[in-house]
Amino acid sequence: MASIAVSPLVLKDVTLTLGANGYEKHVSSVTFTPKASTISWQGLNPTSKFTDVSSAEWTCVLEYVQDWDTTNSLSKYLFANEGTSVAATFKPKSGGTPSFAANLVITPGAIGGKVNTFATTTVTLGSDKPVLS
Repeated sequence: MASIAVSPLVLKDVTLTLGANGYEKHVSSVTFTPKASTISWQGLNPTSKFTDVSSAEWTCVLEYVQDWDTTNSLSKYLFANEGTSVAATFKPKSGGTPSFAANLVITPGAIGGKVNTFATTTVTLGSDKPVLS
């Protein structure tokens, strides 16, 4: 058995584009997550048992700081484009590889927050399976 080397990923110089705009200055976290369910079927005979996994459904979770003053801010973009699909690219290392491309369905994020802190929020966007390049 081969011992596979590892090169841990640290997110510190990331690129995130939604459509034609780069939002890496607005976002503190990007997470694409698949969710699949285990499905089973049991026949009347004890040996007639089958288990499989459903196709994964993907989401993209963005944690970001709210900005309602800047033209084209992520807050305004999400608010104005609810329900639309947009091409997105996530590069964990700016200028390097890998790169992940997906189509995201826009949902607006929360508005407001706690006093005396930056108004941050999290939004979950629908996604197709990201393409690794």
